[in-house]
Amino acid sequence: MSETLTGRDRAKADRRDALLSSAASLFAEHGFAGVSIDDLGSAAGISGPAVYRHFAGKQAVLAAILVDASAGLLSGGERVLASDHDAPGTLAALVRFHVTFALGNADVILVQDRDMPSLADADRHEVRSLQRRYVELWVGVLARLHPARSDAHLRIRAHAAFGLMNSTPHSARISGRLPAADVVRDALETMALAALTA
Repeated sequence: MSETLTGRDRAKADRRDALLSSAASLFAEHGFAGVSIDDLGSAAGISGPAVYRHFAGKQAVLAAILVDASAGLLSGGERVLASDHDAPGTLAALVRFHVTFALGNADVILVQDRDMPSLADADRHEVRSLQRRYVELWVGVLARLHPARSDAHLRIRAHAAFGLMNSTPHSARISGRLPAADVVRDALETMALAALTA
């Protein structure tokens, strides 16, 4: 019995993930306001009403995309910090981790930049809270590399690096062409590390 439930739970999680992935692509292409529940269902291979088995509505889908992304960044950053590296090694690992996220989630980055105001207040607060905690992970590492700098300066430096690394909706899609992922990765990692360590 428990194996059946486990399989059912896994299938439900897979459907949820597929729905969020297709929703991120649709929101990135058309904007939150330009996508209907029927569009979301169709892109995920289900009916529009079937979306409500997983989410309360379109706004809840947007919230799940952005909360999941922010929570994933925070937990991933915490795993990097838990590894046994000196400050330069930890910073390089954080940059690699973030660039990997940015390459795999260009649609999510675009959706956050454009559609964050469409979130309910409580969801927007949760996303911002998770993101602030993620920033502070970086500030702690940067403080070990730049002990004379203020936390305010280090936050600015971290946010500037995020802007660079989160450029993938544009830098990974130049004139409709897709540069090789390893070329984009190398460029973003090299430039981000240079900016953070200068």
